[in-house]
Amino acid sequence: MRKKAENYLPLTHSTFYILLVLGEPLHGYGIMQRVEEMSNGEVKLGPGTLYGVLSKLEKEGLIVKIDGQENEQERRKSYILTDLGKVVVTLEYKRLQSLVEKCESFINNLGILSEKP
Repeated sequence: MRKKAENYLPLTHSTFYILLVLGEPLHGYGIMQRVEEMSNGEVKLGPGTLYGVLSKLEKEGLIVKIDGQENEQERRKSYILTDLGKVVVTLEYKRLQSLVEKCESFINNLGILSEKP
């Protein structure tokens, strides 16, 4: 029996980015590149970390492994979100958005956002 999508939350920073980039099929190295690019270099995944997370996400049914052929000599395994994965990443986005909205007025009252570094 699968867990409800809400039970996967909150996601780690890395897991959130991995799920975000898997809206399209990507192989491991492509995932590492896209996550680093999307996070403006804040999240850099090594192969060990990435494949550990991918294995866990696949077992949980959030992603699925597909065959992808780069060329005739080389076959790479690619990954893509499942329907459950899409729901989970959407819920996490909404959770983070709500967190920002709730904190915004508090931070504005402190005058933090209006200060220049």
